Amino acid sequence: MFSGSIPALVTPFRGGTFDEPAFRRLVDWQIEAGSSGLVPCGTTGENSTLSNAEHHRVIEVCVEQAAGRVPIIAGCGSNDTKNALLHMNFSLKSGAAAALLVAPYYNRPSQAGLLAHFSYLAEHIDLPMVLYNVPARTVTDIKPETVIELTRRFPGRFVGIKDASGDLSRVTDHRMGIAGPFVQLSGDDELALPFNAAGGVGCISVTANVAPALCAEFQAACAAGDLVRARELNDRLYPLHYAMFEDASPGPVKYAMSRVLDWITEELRLPMVECSAEARSAVDAALIHAGITRA
Repeated sequence: MFSGSIPALVTPFRGGTFDEPAFRRLVDWQIEAGSSGLVPCGTTGENSTLSNAEHHRVIEVCVEQAAGRVPIIAGCGSNDTKNALLHMNFSLKSGAAAALLVAPYYNRPSQAGLLAHFSYLAEHIDLPMVLYNVPARTVTDIKPETVIELTRRFPGRFVGIKDASGDLSRVTDHRMGIAGPFVQLSGDDELALPFNAAGGVGCISVTANVAPALCAEFQAACAAGDLVRARELNDRLYPLHYAMFEDASPGPVKYAMSRVLDWITEELRLPMVECSAEARSAVDAALIHAGITRA
């Protein structure tokens, strides 16, 4: 269902509000560069600082501008189960292909709580779900046995996972434990090469915001089994993957995009602030290493 390079899109701001014209250009640019899907309102999209009205407008614009050219996996996660359902209902009506659902953050639910949370959503709406495991941010780890149990209880409803746990052994755990089709997407750009070798089929990427063509070519090389080309591209992108997290994300990626695109600004929403001078230097060096110039 989903594969390849799928950017977790930034949300452009200008003067404190959602910059819709810039976002529409970003959607077009990403698709034209070869991105195989788009994720609005993920972590990189600063979804936690968007009002529900803004959150829904970003999803709506993304679906509308993509116009069926690539699937949209709408960020719908929340630490409030019913608010996640609200986002999912809007995304379904808007035409999103699936919902990206992060583990509830701050609450720190048990594995039983995670099962109850995701089961409630599966029982109340018919929209494919991609789980999103990023324990470094949520302080809650969706264990492989929980993922496997959800796919057993609801065949065909949980269609994949964005795994940013950093534990590559989980690709095999999921692949061997899940009976039906299940898409595994890396949530860590720097681990995408070994992740794909273990059974993954793509990446929901931060780096693809600024280097969509290179990331798409890298994923295509992986899919074709061209390890030599995949390594070459990975080496070009590798410093950039790390530069994206030299300071609190998405500060570095917005800075990088402002260097490459003259219609994206660095503006973030508090409590996020522009990245440090050290992070800017790392981003600048990584852009040069990757051979990325102003589009």
